[in-house]
Amino acid sequence: MKNEHTLQVNAIENGTVIDHIPAQQLFKVIKILGLDKIENQITFGTNLSSDKLGKKAIIKITGKQFEETETNKIALIAPNAKLNIINDYIVTEKRVVKVPAQVVGLAKCVNPKCITNNEEITTKFTVFQTNGSISLKCHYCEKITDQDHLKIIVD
Repeated sequence: MKNEHTLQVNAIENGTVIDHIPAQQLFKVIKILGLDKIENQITFGTNLSSDKLGKKAIIKITGKQFEETETNKIALIAPNAKLNIINDYIVTEKRVVKVPAQVVGLAKCVNPKCITNNEEITTKFTVFQTNGSISLKCHYCEKITDQDHLKIIVD
């Protein structure tokens, strides 16, 4: 017999589930992916129990699969996130996001004097991952930005 206090989220027929997002990063992930501006059905949950993270968030998006640049954005905000690709209600692919060694045009330099903030120059960073935290080093001014201060460029 089903407990009347149990909530059920419907499975999606086709789309992507982003799992293992740190709970405090959920709305950042939604914003950087532009999910607040699309028509697709989106279901998300936050502060869910997780053995690895303590509290995690999850996003289910119908009819959407992510390009490499979008996956790289996810990796900068949630480096341990996992993507489950769903086709006909079945997980057909599982991907762990990979933190890229370098990112181009995905983030802004936090140094206001950096040439990328004053001229039409595409940003370029070397990515460092230490103890699960991400830092970016600007190719031009060498300013290091920690994960808490990252400014992801939203299309």
